Amino acid sequence: MHPELFRLPYVNFPIYTYGALHALAFILGLWLAMRLGDADGLNRAHLFNVGIGAVLGGLVGARLLMIITEWNLHEDKRHLLFSLDLLRSGGVYLGGFLGGVAVALGLVRRYRLPWWRTADAFAPGVALGLGVGRLGCFSAGCCWGKPTSAWWGVEFPEVAHRLVGTPTGVRVHPTQLYEAMAAFLLALFLLALRARRAFPGQVILAYMFFYGALRLIIEFWRDDWRGWVGPLSTSQFLSIGLMLVALVFYLRLSAERRDSARAAERARPLPPPRGN
Repeated sequence: MHPELFRLPYVNFPIYTYGALHALAFILGLWLAMRLGDADGLNRAHLFNVGIGAVLGGLVGARLLMIITEWNLHEDKRHLLFSLDLLRSGGVYLGGFLGGVAVALGLVRRYRLPWWRTADAFAPGVALGLGVGRLGCFSAGCCWGKPTSAWWGVEFPEVAHRLVGTPTGVRVHPTQLYEAMAAFLLALFLLALRARRAFPGQVILAYMFFYGALRLIIEFWRDDWRGWVGPLSTSQFLSIGLMLVALVFYLRLSAERRDSARAAERARPLPPPRGN
């Protein structure tokens, strides 16, 4: 864990590893989306605006879901809503994903971009950015796991408890690293899938389904507060919903592709009869 990268000279202002890695995650994700969008012939300026809008929507969505999940934990609701801690926090990732998608939908419609191709361009970059961002979580000590006796367990220092409440004096699952590794592998898989996708939308739907599955599993080792919906954490509940939505749209787009192929086959003119 290394929460502080350095301090700016003269003003003694700290540059935190968490914030720096999250900024790098946004930059890398947007860069990769622009590269993939260029390959699909998407308007570069419009794609950039969609990316910036999605990032801003993601920041709002992540903090909004954090407020919802932590509402009953705070007696001082005003402090929860207007504190610097809210601005400094990363929020809840799935809330950020949903907020980013909501803003992206509006901007794609405004710029008249093809939604599924645009979403496919962003999907690998979203996975890449998530992996880098989780390294930032590890550097700050947040998003910690349950206690473990495994050799790879991590014991966070006292500064982590002081900053984000991480338990000290006990080895815990490095769930931040679990998710970072899973996200990097998912990004590679999505890039390979995109090279041979059967229809537009396949890449983003694969991201939604597989990330939902990965998050659902990793949540069993998470131990920080994320709220609960019955026996499931809020993140597990949303992950299942994400998987179901992805599956429904995948089946729908697959059926439309098959119907289009059959229609094209029927419309193909028959070859002229051959003479004897």
